[in-house]
Amino acid sequence: MNDNLRSGSIDIKNDIHFKSSGIAGKLILAAVAILILTAGVLIAKLFLSPDDNNTVISTAQNSLQENNSGISQSRETAITRAVQKVSPAIVGINVEEVREVQDPFSMFDNDPFFRQFFGNRQPQKRVVRGLGSGFIISSDGYILTNDHVAGNATKISVTMTNGETIDAKLIGSDKNSDVALLKIDKSNLPYTTLGNSDDVIIGEWVIALGNPFGLFDINDKPTVTVGVVSATDMKISASDANRVYKDMIQTDASINSGNSGGPLLNADGEVIGMNTIIYTGGQFSAGSIGVGFAISINRVKKLMEEIKANGKIDRSFNVGFRIQAIDERIAKYLSLDSATGVVVTDVQKGGLADNAGLLPEDVIVEANGEKIKNDQDILFIVNDLKKGDNLKLKIIRKGSDKEIEFRLN
Repeated sequence: MNDNLRSGSIDIKNDIHFKSSGIAGKLILAAVAILILTAGVLIAKLFLSPDDNNTVISTAQNSLQENNSGISQSRETAITRAVQKVSPAIVGINVEEVREVQDPFSMFDNDPFFRQFFGNRQPQKRVVRGLGSGFIISSDGYILTNDHVAGNATKISVTMTNGETIDAKLIGSDKNSDVALLKIDKSNLPYTTLGNSDDVIIGEWVIALGNPFGLFDINDKPTVTVGVVSATDMKISASDANRVYKDMIQTDASINSGNSGGPLLNADGEVIGMNTIIYTGGQFSAGSIGVGFAISINRVKKLMEEIKANGKIDRSFNVGFRIQAIDERIAKYLSLDSATGVVVTDVQKGGLADNAGLLPEDVIVEANGEKIKNDQDILFIVNDLKKGDNLKLKIIRKGSDKEIEFRLN
């Protein structure tokens, strides 16, 4: 009986254990189900709620826009702002010019035998097309460019940044300074600000804008190149002896064929020069090698008002004397200390120099306050003078210094 009771107790304990295990399992399953349900609700709110989803996307977009804005601002510089400001006032220039071309058979004109076949052949006329650049300087359509771009043109047209092509009129030009003024019949135009080239700093950033190789006509916008001011107050010799390239600004900003007449800007977007000439690599390389020159804008400003009023710069005078460079032989003959200056070889009787007292064998060592080292120096000075200006010469005559001055009229 005791054994039976003992066995029954064991069975009862085991049954209680099994029942307890079943209840615990059910509780665990219920807890897991609740966790899964809660997680599902949270996920649904996160990904399926319209308001919350829009908020997330909007936040991401705002962040992207802020980043893009920051990048754009970091890329903007004084140079990019200057280009944006001035570009609408730049024009491409196309010209037609009638030139006389020598007949290849004209060499036989003086030969009676060939004349019976060819006759007296006259020079042929040919239309030559060219291009260049310019910049608008007033809202009513005045445009500055080079004389060698448009000074002899019979037809001129300018291309604007809006794609419009407009016929232009040559108001006037000056060959010696290589400056020309054009006019188009338009109003309310964007225009450039002319700066002060006396304030130019060697090494400062500069910007050249223009129409190299006619690219402006194709794209309706100027080409931009950037460099620094390499030197100032430069004198440049030209193949045309009448051209006076002085007070030039040298730059390594790329200037090529078609850039002539375009502006050279400082970083404030002010015009400090007119791009005019370049040095090239020789006959096999006509492009830029980083040595370009612009006429200083202060020099241009002195001329453009007279060109606007009169159509030209009046240089109709004759100084009335001839000169020659001094070499060692001449220096020794004239008992000079060095072979610098120029010697007067002829004085026109009754001319300006004769009336002022200049004599043959006088040695000119200074003109209008500038030292004369060679014949090029005095040509630069004289060719840059206007009618009505004074020419003041410092000379050496038989070992003594003397000054002579006369008015060019």
